[in-house]
Amino acid sequence: MLTVNAYGATSATDPLTPMTVQRRDLGPRDVMIEIDYCGICHSDIHFARGDFGPVPNPLVPGHEIVGTVTEVGPQVTRHAVGDRVGVGCMVNSCRECVNCRKGEEQYCLNGHTLVFGGVDVDGRLTQGGYSTHVPVVEDFVVKVPAGLDPAAAAPLLCAGITTYSPLRHWNAGPGTKVAVVGLGGLGHLAVKLAKAMGAEVTVLSQTLSKKDDGLRLGADDYRATSDPATFTELANTFDLVLNTVSAKVDVDAFLSLVAMDGALVNLGVPAEPMSVNVFALLGQRRSYAGSSFGGIRETQEMLDFCAEHGITADVEVIDARQINEAFDRVLKSDVRYRFVIDNSTLR
Repeated sequence: MLTVNAYGATSATDPLTPMTVQRRDLGPRDVMIEIDYCGICHSDIHFARGDFGPVPNPLVPGHEIVGTVTEVGPQVTRHAVGDRVGVGCMVNSCRECVNCRKGEEQYCLNGHTLVFGGVDVDGRLTQGGYSTHVPVVEDFVVKVPAGLDPAAAAPLLCAGITTYSPLRHWNAGPGTKVAVVGLGGLGHLAVKLAKAMGAEVTVLSQTLSKKDDGLRLGADDYRATSDPATFTELANTFDLVLNTVSAKVDVDAFLSLVAMDGALVNLGVPAEPMSVNVFALLGQRRSYAGSSFGGIRETQEMLDFCAEHGITADVEVIDARQINEAFDRVLKSDVRYRFVIDNSTLR
């Protein structure tokens, strides 16, 4: 097995530290990827800190991976040595359940395998993208179009597909009004994608501190949720509201902004439960839903869409030695809008 450099957590309370992990030998349909860049997602922090429950340690986070294929198994047909590729949140699924057969592997009824913290095909713990190399079965590897900057494309593998998928599912496009709650790692991509699809886009943020950025990214309007007038003036307005915030919010207040037959969709993953008053749903036949990241087919579709429309994340590229500092800054919302690790600094 290949021993590679990595950065990982040894407990839920200690800072991440340099370490080595062993990568399994390639199977017949596996590809080995030398990781060039890996984004830092809020979910990485939640997992590493045990916010979603106990996690076996050591744990190497990272699920926004862009890299180069360096080796392929003898039965690989989709990828070749030298290809620029991406890996997102999952690296396997059962492939047999009704959801997998629909190309919705993220909703595998038998449970998909996460790129870190899951059980790999060899029975060992999967380790993620804060490392130099990762082996992945070819079916869960996507092609990164040549027109996309690889560092700025890395966040598309989670933040991009997590916002693209509900926009497509709820038919965002010309004639629809979309609101994006929060202008962070997910939110700034939601604005870019919704605008490229032809929707009218409004950002809903606690303050107006990022208004100039929001309008630059493509938003048609920008409102402060700390101002009660926002909820009065925009009541019953939006066909789709995407909540990208990874913290508890007033669900009923945001439901009041949804037009008849519209939906409020939760994308951010708070560490604590949120409640909803059923009357907020009944009045306008509103829906309150959740959406995960996308399947492999849809992830490739998203990357091709981004290449066509020139969409990538706004990123701050960092050295691996800055990961703990980046974690702290993410928790303070002090990044515009995604940290991306230059994985060559691990080598």
